[in-house]
Amino acid sequence: MNHLQRDIQRCPRVAVYGTLKRGYRNHYWLEGAALLGQDRLSTITLYDLGPYPGAKKEASHGAVIEVYAITPEQLALLDQLEDYIAHAPHTGVYDRAIFPTQHGQAWCYLYNADVEGAVRIDSGEW
Repeated sequence: MNHLQRDIQRCPRVAVYGTLKRGYRNHYWLEGAALLGQDRLSTITLYDLGPYPGAKKEASHGAVIEVYAITPEQLALLDQLEDYIAHAPHTGVYDRAIFPTQHGQAWCYLYNADVEGAVRIDSGEW
């Protein structure tokens, strides 16, 4: 294992499913992050919230995610973007939890509010 691979192994990982994915408006927040690959998480369900999707911890046919190795500083910035409040995680727009992926354990942001009336994205791809 070379130096770069060792560094990536120690980095936090984030699983993204919406506007942070390649080609979407917030992807620039992941500039410099290493894309490790795609996966499908059958432990979350995506909902269309209009300008962005929200994920709930519910069984599904699989939500399509991209997994990135990021820095702790990038994770802190993503927490700000997603309105994640570490000392009161259920009060922000999103909470986060770790999920197993093909590319290692990764943080994934989960939508805190009720999704009643939102369209469930059964394809898993927003």
